[in-house]
Amino acid sequence: MSLNHQYIERSSGRVCQEKLFGDQLVRFLYHPVRERAPALFRMLTGSRSSAALAFFNYDLALAGRVGGNERFLRECGVDLSECLDPVEKLDTARKVFERKIRYWYCRPMPEDPGAIVSPADARVIVGSFRETSHLFLKDKFFSFDELLGYDQRRWQAVFAGGDFAVFRLTPDKYHYNHTPVAGEVVVSYELDGTFHSCNPQAVVTVATPYSKNRRVVTIIDTDVAGGSGVGYVAMIEVVALMIGEVVQCYSAERYADPQPLQPGMFLRKGQPKSLYRPGSSTDILIFEPGCIEFAEDLQVNQQRNDVSSRFSLGFGRPLVETDIAVRSLIARPASRIQSNKEASR
Repeated sequence: MSLNHQYIERSSGRVCQEKLFGDQLVRFLYHPVRERAPALFRMLTGSRSSAALAFFNYDLALAGRVGGNERFLRECGVDLSECLDPVEKLDTARKVFERKIRYWYCRPMPEDPGAIVSPADARVIVGSFRETSHLFLKDKFFSFDELLGYDQRRWQAVFAGGDFAVFRLTPDKYHYNHTPVAGEVVVSYELDGTFHSCNPQAVVTVATPYSKNRRVVTIIDTDVAGGSGVGYVAMIEVVALMIGEVVQCYSAERYADPQPLQPGMFLRKGQPKSLYRPGSSTDILIFEPGCIEFAEDLQVNQQRNDVSSRFSLGFGRPLVETDIAVRSLIARPASRIQSNKEASR
C-alpha cells in the first residue's frame, strides 16, 4: 500500500499531504507484530501500553522541544493567535495538545439555526447504512451493533439505516469536542475496549477498529424545545493509541463551569462537551434515517479519484477525507423532514 495519505483542505480546496505522526511505529505494529505475534499485539494495544507510549512520545520525546519554542509550536500546526493562554504557558506537550482556543471568535458557526456542525477540528468521511445510498459504507470503519454496544437494542433500532460521519483528530489538532446539535441528553455511557490507532493504515488493516476501542456514547434528543429538530443523534467519542481518556466537561458559556453529562441536561449547539487526553482520536456521529443531508462539498470531495488516500486503497473505492473546522457546517435537516414538519403545523 502507498505510504502517501492525502486529504482535501476545505477552506482552500487544496490537496494536502498528511504527515502521519508515529507512522513507522503504526506500520510495524499493524503488520509484522499483528501477524507474527498476536499476543504481543494485543498487549501493545492495551491500556497500559497505550499510556506508556503516550508518556514516551509526548511527555519525554517532545518535552525538550516545547518549552518556549514558538517555532516548534507553529510546525505542529498550532496557531498561537487562537490560543486562550499565552504561549509561555504552553510549556509541555500535554498543555499544547489540551489547549483552549477562542473558538467563539476563530471558529464561527453558520448563521443557519438548523445547521448541524462539526464536533471537532478533524478530517471527516461521511457515510450511510442504507444500501441504496451512494454513501453506503457498512462495516468499513466500525460495526454498527458493536459500536453502540451489543445490549443497546433500542438505539440499534433507532439508528438502523441511518447516516454517519467519522471525524479523525490528528495529534496537532485542537482536542476539545463540541456539541454538533442542540438537544437534551437522553443517556451517556462508556464502553470498554482496546486502544487501536486511528492512523489510516491501522484502520484498513484491522476490521472495524473504531467499534473495538474504548468509547463514550452520548444520545441527544434534538426534538425538544430549542433543539435542532433532527431526531435522535448519537455522538461517540473513541479513544485511540496513546489516548488515555475522554473527559466529559460540558460548558454552556465558553469554558466556564465545566459539568459532567447528566440525563435531562440541555446542550447548546457548538459548546465544549469533552476533552481528549493527548494523541489522535476519533468522533463518530450517527443520525436517524432520512433526518439529515450532508454538505455537498464533503460528498464530492470524498469521491475524488485524483487524491491518494489510504482509505481509498484499503477499501477499494474512493474515500477521501476533508479537513474541516470545529463548529463548521457538515449537514442540514433533510428537505423532506422539513416539509413534513411544515405541513403538520
